[in-house]
Order: sequence, then structure tokens, then C-alpha cells
Amino acid sequence: MESKKTLKITGMTCTNCAKLVEKSLSKVDGVKFAAVNLATGTAFVVLEKPVSEDALIKAVQSVGYGVSTEFFEEIEERHLERIKINMLISLLTTVPLMIFMFLNMNVLHFNHFTFFELIFSGLVIFYAGRDTIRGALIALLHKHANMDTLIFFGSITAWLTNIITYFGVEIHPFGTIGSMIISLHLVGRFLESKLREKASKQVRQLFSLQSKEALVITEKGEFLMPIDAIKEGFVILVKPGERIPTDGVILDGYTTLDESMVTGESLPVSKGPGDEVIGGSLNLTGFLKIKVTRTGKDTFLSKMINLVQEAQGAKIPIQALADRITNWFVPAVILLAFLSALLWYFRFDDLMTLTHRIREFLPWTMHTTDRLSFAVFVFLTTIVIACPCALGLATPMALVIGTSIAARKGLLIRNAEVIQTAGEVGYVLFDKTGTITRGKPYVVYCEIPENEKNVIKSIANLSNHPLSKAIVEYLDTKTGEKISVHEFKEVHGNGMFAKIDGTEYFIGKPDDPTKYFYYTSEGFSITEVRKNGTVIGFFAIQDVLREDSKYAIDRLKELGITPVMVTGDNRETAARIAKFVGIEHVYSNTKPEDKLDIVRKFQSNGKKVIMVGDGINDAAALKGADIGVAIGSGSDLAIDSADVIIVQGGISKVVSTIEISRETLNTIKKNLLFAFLYNVIAIPLAMIGLLHPVIAEVSMAMSSMTVILISIRAGSRLQKIG
Repeated sequence: MESKKTLKITGMTCTNCAKLVEKSLSKVDGVKFAAVNLATGTAFVVLEKPVSEDALIKAVQSVGYGVSTEFFEEIEERHLERIKINMLISLLTTVPLMIFMFLNMNVLHFNHFTFFELIFSGLVIFYAGRDTIRGALIALLHKHANMDTLIFFGSITAWLTNIITYFGVEIHPFGTIGSMIISLHLVGRFLESKLREKASKQVRQLFSLQSKEALVITEKGEFLMPIDAIKEGFVILVKPGERIPTDGVILDGYTTLDESMVTGESLPVSKGPGDEVIGGSLNLTGFLKIKVTRTGKDTFLSKMINLVQEAQGAKIPIQALADRITNWFVPAVILLAFLSALLWYFRFDDLMTLTHRIREFLPWTMHTTDRLSFAVFVFLTTIVIACPCALGLATPMALVIGTSIAARKGLLIRNAEVIQTAGEVGYVLFDKTGTITRGKPYVVYCEIPENEKNVIKSIANLSNHPLSKAIVEYLDTKTGEKISVHEFKEVHGNGMFAKIDGTEYFIGKPDDPTKYFYYTSEGFSITEVRKNGTVIGFFAIQDVLREDSKYAIDRLKELGITPVMVTGDNRETAARIAKFVGIEHVYSNTKPEDKLDIVRKFQSNGKKVIMVGDGINDAAALKGADIGVAIGSGSDLAIDSADVIIVQGGISKVVSTIEISRETLNTIKKNLLFAFLYNVIAIPLAMIGLLHPVIAEVSMAMSSMTVILISIRAGSRLQKIG
């Protein structure tokens, strides 16, 4: 049986680092799939057989990176603090070095400045920049290149010019430039990390809801216990103002709960004895005694976080292009830097003549007659300008923000491909009961022999179908104890079969719905009861529309999407509900296999199809659709078959899914376009000597931050959706 694991990876600096970790994890025996997300620093793996966590950790460590069990905030705080200290050391050394370099070139001439520059730039490069050098060496040892590789080559080459100069070779020393490259790189890394921390705030808010302790009530008193030690069946006490530590059922007490951070529901909800509560909800008013029903990974919040992480760790088709480019990008840039340096060295005079007029208007370009110095200058600039960070962050940053905000709105996007597919949706197919309607029907009329009611209740009680629950609820106040039922069988889309003392019973769809036209014309669903094949009565059942159903249908039409109803209910009831909400295409009396056929029929029109449902009979259609959306209150099978789960709310969340997906995909496209354009423009300018290494480093850092800022700005727009 497949299982999934998420690991927190430390030490990654760019998309190529993530690919190296991903490749190493994929080679572990038993790992079916691995995806590493640079933006969140996590690795998501699917296991086809049991694999120890130690084996996964060793795979990560074998390529030079680490795995942490600490909370995200703790890792990020320590990471930021380390970068901050190194940044301050580099700036405090580099700024005076720059001043002395300027004075040495223009005002005063220090006899030993070359040696002075060699020592202090070396301090910055090899001490403050030690993490960068370590990252570069790890990559090179594994025959791979990353962002650190470019900074390493650039800064080391600059520093080596001081050594060459110190031994009498005629070349312009660039030691201070090497120091500036490291300093600006660290400043950029610090600002980028701060922005990434802000961008991933949404998903970290989910982590912050997980309690670390709970007050447990025992025979010997109340004890504060770690949440990991809490077991199913424990009774815990939650005071006003505290968060519910884990999922459970209220034994004693009344309160109002704020579930907005968990389910997206903005209004507080009232709860009392017998009501279920979700871990992470905020207890606003009353003292509660709660019996724990789920702990650890089984809690709603844990599952929610895991699903969000799965989506953020996954890859969407549009990312494939960026991955292929970044895989070859760094080696290609290093090659271009060497070639441009060689070309300048051997054709220096010709190239100087060609670029002379342009360089007159660019004061930062190097003015020298020394071909070796200018060749090194061009090499440094090309190496530094071409870091692919922006390209690597373009997709994951937008994906992190999009899926996290969706989770806050009560939408769990399990399959990240939804983000790209949603833009091509032409049809949305809706089940009726529990989807367009609330799925909590009630019996409005019953024509059943009194002596058969207890039998019918006992059979219906074995089913989870909403109509069965309505029958049980209606009969509970009218009949006595349950009786023993044998050979119970439920045929999805048809009804229930059972035997009691040798007598055969059927509860479900009528053979001849026309007999009940009086009720069906009013929009009631009919559940017929047969005994040994003879009809002995029926229930007329009505369901209530969800408040947002009509709005959702109208909004889909505005987006150019065709809504369709696909229901197992009778034609009259389906037509009445469809007319009220504005659906023109209706398929009634459908079986589970019919629903899948209808999905395929619409797919053959060349547009993507969303299927929305909540029942076991919707599972096949949910799986067969391009995007399956399950109502969170539905069956486990429907939820497991879906790409998107509506945790809170009605079908208007389908509209939110489409709008969030489209906005996120647009953000990804903008990010990728910016990253591509930046490199297409910047690299040729560096190769012909029209940029300066310092400007190149600033531009490189700004490109990464711009991609993150575009994603954050998109997040603000996403907050206003749905």
C-alpha cells in the first residue's frame, strides 16, 4: 500500500539544489515518486513499500544537504540569523575596502594596498561567504552546478587577480569586486529569505494552529501533557480563549468556536454536548470537556496540512520547461563566460572599437587598455548576472501562495495540476444531492404500514446515503429498537437489499416513477419500499438547496463555463432543482457508470471537465474528470478520488477554485516571462562588456526578489476571491 512522507530539507539555495535532492531521494529503493520544493524547503515522497526515515535522511545527506525535525519557524529564524551575521561581517569589511580602493585609484596611492585588499577580501569571501563556497563545492563534487557555483567562480576569480598582481603579473586587481559580489549576494539572500518567509506565511499559519500541549482530565487530577502523548479516548479540558488541541466530541459545556483558520468559515459556530470539534479551532466563550476521537496524523488539521504540502511539493506541466532550462543553464553560462573572456582577450582591439560609442555613455564599464584585465572583467560580470534563481522560484512561490490561500478559504487543492488545468475548463458537472442541495433531506410524507417501520429503520440504518439517514431520522421518533438484518447489500444508484427472517426487502428507486407524479412534480424524491417484490409503501423526501448554489451557477456562466446536472434522482425532481438554479443541461436517473460516460462525452468536445460530487456513486466520475471536486462532508471514497476538497461551504467554492487557479497560473506565467526576459537581456550585455559585476550582482538579487514580490502581490488579489 502506498504511503507518503514530507521532510524538511536544509541547506538548499537554488532550484538545482532541489533537483539534486529530488534525484537522490528517487533512487532510494521503495520510493515511487519524489518532489522537492525550494520555496518551502520541503521534500514530498510517495512510497510503494515501507521505507525507513533514516534511509531517506541518508539519501539527502549523501548529496550534501540536511533534514530537520524542527518547526519551520525555528529553522527559518536560525537560517536568517546566520545569513544576517555573515552579511554584517561582509559589509563591515567591504565598505571600508571600497573606500580605500577608491582613494588608492584616484587620490592616494598605498604601496601595500594589493596585499591589504588580498587579506580583507579573502576574509569576506572565505569566512562570510563560507556557506556559499560550501554549497558550490557540494554541487561540483556531485557533478552539478547551482547558484552558489556562479558566485563561487566569480568571487574566487576576482580574488585570484590580487594574488597574480601581488606576484608581479600586469593585471587589474579585482579583489574588492570579489568582496562586493559576496556582500551583495548575502544582502540579496537575506532580503529574499525575508520575502520568502512572508510569502509562505499562509501555510505557516496552519502549522501555528497545532497545539503542543493539552490539559488532560484523569482520576488523579488534571495534567498538562504533550500533544504527542494524547491518545484516543482521553478527556481534555479547554478553557475560553484557548485552541482546541485535537479532534474530538464535546462531553460537557456550550461555546462558540472560531473555525475560520481551519475551515474558512468566517462566522463563529455554536457547539454543545455531542457536537464534533476540529483541532485548531479557537474556543471563544465556554469551558469544554472534550473526548479525543483523533490524534496525530489522523486529525483534520494534520490531514489538511499534509494535503497542502503535497500540492505545494508537486509539479505542474508548465514547470517542466523551466526545469529543463535550469538543468543546463549554469553549465551553459559558465561556458559562455569563458568563451566571451577568450574572445575579448584575442579580439580586444576590434571589440573595443565596436563598443566604444556605447561605453562612453556607461560610466560603470571598465576603461582599460589591458586585454587580460578586461577579459577577466567580462568573465566576472557574465558569471554573476546569470544566476537562475528567479527562474527556479517562479513556479513554486506562486504555487505556495495559491494553495495556502485556497486552504484558508476552505479549499484543499490536492493535485497541483489543477492550477494549470482549471484555465481550460469548459464544463462543470454537478451531482444534485449533497452538492447543489445540502445533502440533509427530510421526509415530508410517509405511507408505510406501522408494523414495518421498525424493519425499514433497521435496514436504512446500515447505509450512509443521505436519503437513508433522512428515513432513519424520521422513523427514530416513531419506532422502537433495531432488529437483526441479514444479507444486507447496497447497490449504488439503485437502493438497499436485505433479508429479515427469510423475508426480502428493498428500499430505493421505484420501478415506475410515474406512479408518484404528484410528489415528483413538486420536487420531492421518492424512496420506494418493496417486500418480497411487492410495493408496501414509500417516502416522499425533500432536500434543501445550498444558499450559494444559484450564485455559483450564474458566476460559472459569466466565466463562459457550462454547468450540467448529473443525478441519480428522477427527471421531475432534477428538472425542478435545475430550473431554480439556472442549469439548462440535465441528466437524471443516472447510475455511477452513466456519470462516468457523461464525463467522457463532454471531454470529447475538446474542453476540460470538472465533476463535483459527494457520494460513493460519484467516485468513478470524480476520478475520470479532468478535475474532481468533492464536498468535504461527503464519503471518504469520494474525497479520496478528488483533486480538490471543499472543506467548508457549497458549490460557490468551485468558482473560487477556478478563479484562484487562473490567478495563480497567470502569476506563474508572469514570473517565468520576467525571469526569461531578464536573462535574455542581461547575459548578452554582460558578454559585450556593458555591465559591471557589482551591477550584475544587484540585478541578480533584484530579479529573485521581483519574482517573490509578484507572487506576494498576487496573494493579495487571491485573498479577495470567494
